Amino acid sequence: MTDAFADVANLPGVADAVASARAAVDRLLGHRVLRRRSAEVSTESALRGARASAVLEGSPVTLDALRVSDPPADPVVQGALRVSAELGALSETWRQAPRQVLARLYVLAAADAIETEELGRPRMDDRPVKDILGLGEPPSPAEVATRLDALSGLLTRPTKAPALVVAAIVHGELLALRPFGWGDGIVARAAQRVTLVSRGLDPKSLTAPEVGHAELAGEYAEAIRGYASGTSEGVAAWIAHCAAATAAAARDSQAICEAFLRG
Repeated sequence: MTDAFADVANLPGVADAVASARAAVDRLLGHRVLRRRSAEVSTESALRGARASAVLEGSPVTLDALRVSDPPADPVVQGALRVSAELGALSETWRQAPRQVLARLYVLAAADAIETEELGRPRMDDRPVKDILGLGEPPSPAEVATRLDALSGLLTRPTKAPALVVAAIVHGELLALRPFGWGDGIVARAAQRVTLVSRGLDPKSLTAPEVGHAELAGEYAEAIRGYASGTSEGVAAWIAHCAAATAAAARDSQAICEAFLRG
């Protein structure tokens, strides 16, 4: 049986990028604050991740605006917050039933924006598709169905690939496919994070890769266009981008730990 994830992990430059990100995450996981306050760091990381994902989806929301008891009613913001809040509960299901988790993520992301009867299902021909990243014409619903089935099959089989490679491919596929038409970026970034949690790179969800992608927003669209091209170079560059975003997120969470340490 072929191991498609491992094949990607063997592309030039991928191993070094993954190793660098892994080192950043490991440094975070060794921080002494986490012995007592890991839950608080995870909560703060989730809030920052929700804000970053909403910004990447086009919202101008600030972190301060999310700290109030009544955050903005913007559907993008509310969807990102719901998704971030439920990720921890979805990590166990993700390895056995990824399609079920994707449907749930879409319901959470789009509950304020899409008609109830369309929630949880991939788009059909008549559903408009938001193209925030300038990817052009989206794949057809038939291609979406085929590629989602293929991705789900890969996710439920063993692989020798590092968690970060698997997570980056999940993120890239979902961004490229735009399977739902609304909130696809929120779903894709959440799927990356839940993959890192479920595959043990960051089991307590202390890092928010969404924060890293927002920090590297100038490269995000170009990187996913490279992935969508299907070339080895484009795919490898996308994995490297996701690795850099994860490393940036780990540094951000390290800063959270330092702030808690200072009181």
